[in-house]
Amino acid sequence: MAIKKTGIRAQQADQTRARILQAAVKVFARDGYSGGRVDSISKVAESNDRMLYYYFGSKEQLFTCVLEHIYEQFNQAEGKLKLDLAAPAQALRELVAFIWNYYVKHPEFVAILSIENLHQGKHARQSSEMRRLSGEAVGVLRPIIEAGQAQGVFRQDIDLKHVYLMIASLCYFYNSNRHTLSSFLGEDLSNEGQQQDWLAFISDLVLRGVMPDSVSAEGFIN
Repeated sequence: MAIKKTGIRAQQADQTRARILQAAVKVFARDGYSGGRVDSISKVAESNDRMLYYYFGSKEQLFTCVLEHIYEQFNQAEGKLKLDLAAPAQALRELVAFIWNYYVKHPEFVAILSIENLHQGKHARQSSEMRRLSGEAVGVLRPIIEAGQAQGVFRQDIDLKHVYLMIASLCYFYNSNRHTLSSFLGEDLSNEGQQQDWLAFISDLVLRGVMPDSVSAEGFIN
């Protein structure tokens, strides 16, 4: 009977912690780090401040856990991709599309990253998990590039880090700046047609960036 009770309590504790974490993602994405008040997070989580401090220690440690959580969620979603390494060009296109669509469907991911950059990566540096999590993200790209190199359709001098940064920046910048860019350009960049046009453009751009001059881009892009 005691074991069962302990199991129930552990489950309840996990649920409470998860609710606080999800609430923190929502509040920080909406109000920023400075504006994300502990009492607001507790209210959204239908919990109380005491529980927040019990599970996370401080607001700062909670934000670090939020960073780890959103990267973990991204990696889990990315890990479900079924990419055919026999067709590396297509696999690369599918990876670009996944990253792009994830940013579009998860604006909280973009918002939290923007907030952390405003704080110069302070919380990311405090995390013991961020290196592992970022390594997993780059790890999905590596076999695609290596397969393309083995088949002679990708350049041999590719820096994996540069390809990762190229994809991440092309997907992130559009989404993190779409409101100001929409004003500057006089077009609604949140429009689905605009988003699909950009995805097609950056997919072609990434492929052109990794293919050698001796390989025709036409067969892999069209």
